[in-house]
Order: sequence, then C-alpha cells, then structure tokens
Amino acid sequence: MSEPTNDAAADPVAHGQAAHRQSRWMRLPIVWQLRRSIGLQRGMLIAGLLLCGLFVLMALLAPLIAPYSYNQLSGPDGSFPRQAPPSAEFWWGTTVGGYDVFSRVIWGAQTAVLTVILAVVLSIFLGIALGLVSGYLGGWLDRILVTLADAIYAFPSLLLAIVVSIVISGGESGFLSGILAAAISITVVFVPQYYRVVRAETVRLKAEPFVESARVLGASTPRILSRHVLRNATRSLPLIITLNASEAILTLAGLGFLGFGINPSAASEWGYDLNRAISDVSSGIWWTGIFPGGAIVLLVLGITLVGESLNDLSDPRLRMRRRPRRHPRRTAPAMKGAA
Repeated sequence: MSEPTNDAAADPVAHGQAAHRQSRWMRLPIVWQLRRSIGLQRGMLIAGLLLCGLFVLMALLAPLIAPYSYNQLSGPDGSFPRQAPPSAEFWWGTTVGGYDVFSRVIWGAQTAVLTVILAVVLSIFLGIALGLVSGYLGGWLDRILVTLADAIYAFPSLLLAIVVSIVISGGESGFLSGILAAAISITVVFVPQYYRVVRAETVRLKAEPFVESARVLGASTPRILSRHVLRNATRSLPLIITLNASEAILTLAGLGFLGFGINPSAASEWGYDLNRAISDVSSGIWWTGIFPGGAIVLLVLGITLVGESLNDLSDPRLRMRRRPRRHPRRTAPAMKGAA
C-alpha cells in the first residue's frame, strides 16, 4: 500500500513560491491592517470599507442602477412631475426641475468618485515629486518652494478652490472638463500638505548612513531618491490620503453648492442638488435635499472611518493588541500509593 506523499516535500520550489505569493498578498495595505486590527478598530475599518465600496459600486454601475439619466426630464408617459413625493415610479421623488432624485444621487456618485481619485492622484504625484527634490537638494529652490507652499496653505481651502475653478473653467463647464477643473482646484489645495510631509522626511533621511553610503558609492541623485528615499519618506501618506479624500468630497460639494461646479446639464453633482433644495425646505419638501445630503455624509463618514482606523493602527500607543490565549493549568497527576 503506497503512503501519501507530501506536496511541500515533493515540490519545495512551488511551495516556496506559493508561500511568497501569500506573504505578498498579506502585506498589501488594507489586508495587512485588517489582519492587525481587532475589536472597535476592525469594526471601524470594515464599516468604512463597506461604505466606500458601496459608493464605488454605485459609480461603476450607475448606468445599470439608475432608472433614468441624470438630466432626463421625460419618459414614455410624458414629462416628469415637479417636486413629486417618493412613489413606486420615482423612489426618492423628483426635484423642482423635474429630475429623478434617485437617479441624480446614483450618477452623482460617479462624479464624486472620479473627481476625488483624479484630485488625490495629482496631489500625490506633485507633492511627492516637489517634496523629494526640495528636501534633498535644498538651497534657493527649497526656500522658494517652502515659501510658496506656506502661502498656499494659508488660504482657506474652499476660497482657493473657488478662485482656481474660476480661473480654469470660468466657474462652470462640461462633464470631463468640469471634473478636471474641480480636481485641479482641489489639487492646488492639497499639494502643500503632501509636499511638507515628504520634504520633512527627505531632510531627515538624506543624513542617514544608508543614503550617505549610496552617495559615496557613486549612485546618481534620481537613483537615490527613487530607491532609498521615496519608500521611507512616504510611509505616513496613506493616512493623509484618507483625510484629504474626505475633504475633497466636501470641497467638491461646496463648489457645486456655490455654483462654481459642473454644469447640471453635463453631470450630476450633490452640492448643486443641495443648493436647489434650499427653497424646498420651507415648503415641507424634504426628499430633494435629504438624499444628496445623506450621500455626502455617508461617503465622508466611510472615508473618515478608514482614516481613523489606519491612524490607530499606525500609532503603537493607540493600537489594540491581541491578548495572549490563556491555556488551562495542567494539574500534576496524583502519585500512586500516596498516603
């Protein structure tokens, strides 16, 4: 009778590769935090990820979920009624302009997600690049960039975003140009934050022995920045990304609420819908404002929960630790023949 063979012993190379792939998977940012978190921290992280995932799915599946288009005013039975209450045909009612509230909220998730992703990516790229160059090279370039970043950081974020939006698009534009204008206006607000963090870490790291050794061995400046400084200078950026993403949602809603966002006929935007719902409050029409406002609150809450849990896990003073399992004490067996 043949004995069962051990797969690991039969093919140690394949087993090692599988273990390496599993270890790489476990080291991914969100997966690593989920494995390390317990109790309230894990609950906050899971709740935040579920809320963020819900809005991402809404953005991706908006053409399938929304019964109508974001600017549709009529159907097979004629024009939509204005300020109609929630019903079987219009689940969340209609606005003063005759738009379906449910469809506007679903399509608004697409606008919000695209704008935030584009704004955060642009902010990270510019902030990291400027921070690395400024902190490593120093000199007059560093002084100019520090002064410029401090000047931008001193302005109120929403006011600065309004000014940049007016300069770029005149205050109102189409779908793609409006998203790009809103993302760039938010990027200008966030770049100084990434720049200051990366610059401070770069100034500290360039005096470390491993950077000095690479410089003595003749490594070029781009190689030192990309291979030795970049990874160590950006460890705290995931926390800033989550905080900036939630602030970007509020900034985008503020731009739309004040009338400097995307043209309502080009895309759906929650801030604009809230502005149009102000006059409905005194008439007892609650559905035109509560649903887009609730979408803003839930998305910001989801991103904030993820950011707070990541902050707790990165701080050893706040991180909850698993209690070691207590094994039951083993009693010594009774001695035979004991008196």
